[in-house]
Order: sequence, then structure tokens, then C-alpha cells
Amino acid sequence: MQRKPQIGVMGPGRVDGTGRELAHEVGRLIAEAGCVLVCGGLGGAMEAAARGACEAGGVVIGILPGASHADANPYITHIIATGMGHARNCINILSSHAIIAVQGEYGTLSEIALALKCGKPVVGLHTWDLAAAGCRDPNFHIAETPAGAVKSVK
Repeated sequence: MQRKPQIGVMGPGRVDGTGRELAHEVGRLIAEAGCVLVCGGLGGAMEAAARGACEAGGVVIGILPGASHADANPYITHIIATGMGHARNCINILSSHAIIAVQGEYGTLSEIALALKCGKPVVGLHTWDLAAAGCRDPNFHIAETPAGAVKSVK
């Protein structure tokens, strides 16, 4: 049996209209590429990406911070309830072959850092500017579009 690549989409729980559109398109493209989407399973960018993947017939794994399956957004096809709070970010990263960060707050920044620490490829889409902070990592790339982001991680 051949397993499908698992692409993590990380982003804020509260997202503006642009971020919602970007995440939705990333999710759709991940599903159309035959990959599995991994996300935090809640709202904002996570829900938008999950909705895009679900609408395209994809598989979406939601790794929840809480213990209740009821907390998952309606587009999650497989729920993992951890009861771990933000510590579940480690599971998000280690369960993904590559990461796409869409916009983001401090949680997203921590996921970017953890992914890079673990040697995972990360593509930023309207997210933190690591180079401006003096952080240069060969596994971190910037994409201008959702298609460019998904192409970079496939």
C-alpha cells in the first residue's frame, strides 16, 4: 500500500477574508494533488483549508487541542483529540511531511520554528518574515500564491 503525502496547513484561529481565501485554495489544491491535509481542526485558517480540501473530495486530519471530538470544525474527516492544548502542535508537525503556513499568529510561528527544528520543509504564504528577523533556513521558502505553496511541498 502506498501512503499519500500528509501536508500540514498551519494558520491562525481567527483569520481575515484574504487569509480565509488563501487557506481555502491551499486546501483545495492539496486534495486535488492527492495529498492528505493535516491541521489543528478548529476555526479560522484551519477550517478554511479543511473546507477547501473537503469540497475537493480530500481527506482532512484534525489534531485538536482539546479532548472533545465535538470541537472539530465540520470539514474534518478524521479527528484526533489530544487534550494537550498547544502541545498538540508537535503532533501537527511530526504528522506532516511538509508545512504550509498561511498568515499566522504566535501559534503559527511556533509551528514554523518546530517544523524547521525537525528538518521539515516549510512554505510561508503571507506569514512571518523570518529573513527580516535574521533567520535564514534552507527549508523555509516564501510563496506568493496558494498554487506556488502547494507546488513547493509536493
